[in-house]
Amino acid sequence: MTDSRPHRDTIFLEEAEIISHQAFEGDQYILRLRAPRCAEKALPGSFAHIQCDSSRPLRRPISIMRTSAEQGWVEFLYKAVGEGTRLLARRKPGERISVLGPIGVPFKFNPERSRPLLIGGGVGMPPMVFIAQALAGNAEFKPLVILGSEVPFPFKPQPSALLMPEMPDGVIASMPLLDDWHIPSRLASLQGFPGCHEGYVTDLARHWLQALPADELARVEIFSCGPHPMLESVARLAGEFSLPCQVSLEEFMACGVGGCAGCVVEVQTGQGPAMKRVCVDGPVFDARAVFPS
Repeated sequence: MTDSRPHRDTIFLEEAEIISHQAFEGDQYILRLRAPRCAEKALPGSFAHIQCDSSRPLRRPISIMRTSAEQGWVEFLYKAVGEGTRLLARRKPGERISVLGPIGVPFKFNPERSRPLLIGGGVGMPPMVFIAQALAGNAEFKPLVILGSEVPFPFKPQPSALLMPEMPDGVIASMPLLDDWHIPSRLASLQGFPGCHEGYVTDLARHWLQALPADELARVEIFSCGPHPMLESVARLAGEFSLPCQVSLEEFMACGVGGCAGCVVEVQTGQGPAMKRVCVDGPVFDARAVFPS
């Protein structure tokens, strides 16, 4: 197994304070916690193991969406789908909550691949927003973010002020926060939301990739997080265009720190298939290793 000690040294247990807790349609919530040690060390792709309620000792892994090391806060987007996250959804600002993090192997950026294509679906959107935050203001990289959801987005989409001539006509809806960071984004859904691409995120990504000249295409690397079928499609898309691709896996976890091996997945390595723990050997993996063609 991969030696996980380097990033275990930066996992902290904190009694975090809830700063804000916003509810959105589709049982979606954005939770901001004051957790300065986690905020200082978190990187795009990191997650935290959160105790939802004292009555539920098992924690829930939730991807980090944004941080402020200066102000000491960490922000998460999650969906209330089970008893634990439903209990978490009831928590109020001012309450304290136990947080273990940041955990996991983060995304890695290659300056030679300076056109990152970030594809997020559902609660897989947060790591893509975190990548965008990390790259905002970096003239070396020109990211594009494509987000998909089959419930209303956990923000109010707006027509983007950043023109994207490679996009289909009428696809202008964006995430306002990304526009504020001067990072272009476009949205996709099958629900007919105004300004969104009517289809899958991979369809919209393919349209953009096909419109790029060869020299620009050679600078693209794909980063993605979302449901397993979506990640399979993203991996196939990367293979179609011969592009490198990193994916962040979403798996059920118990301990979250590599002890229980309850989140193992089969990964292809140079020595053959191996079982890797998503929590500490991932959650970020090379797409070709997880979804071999």
